[in-house]
Amino acid sequence: MAIGENELVTTREFDVPRELVFRAWTTPELLARWWGPKGFTNTFHECDIRPGGTWTLTMHGPDGTDYPNHSVFVEVVAPERVVLDHLSGHEFRLTGTFEDLDGRTKVTFRQRFKLKEDFEQAKPYCVEANEQNLDRMGEVLAELAGS
Repeated sequence: MAIGENELVTTREFDVPRELVFRAWTTPELLARWWGPKGFTNTFHECDIRPGGTWTLTMHGPDGTDYPNHSVFVEVVAPERVVLDHLSGHEFRLTGTFEDLDGRTKVTFRQRFKLKEDFEQAKPYCVEANEQNLDRMGEVLAELAGS
């Protein structure tokens, strides 16, 4: 985890091809399984994964709290990256990039906040939450790779 100017950056390497990582990010049924920190579940209301497409979902926390989310996809470039703007609550741009490492994939998860105040408020929980998010993605990728 790196912390920059209003930005959190998490990287992880997975022992799967980047096409599989891209699929996990761009297939709503798969994305719903891993999106969010440990213990969270999701209800997707709309998930139009294309530039300009809307993504609305409700994240359900393990304590029963619901977190409505609204985002718009900015870029979807197979199999290299997915970029979206999170527009509800704290506004940020999320960029997922997928680098081929001879059959393995390095994922870089960049979360750049629009406002410094939002960044400072979210940073204490987003650092661990982003790690947990990638942990959950890794579980889905391992399952996909085994099938």
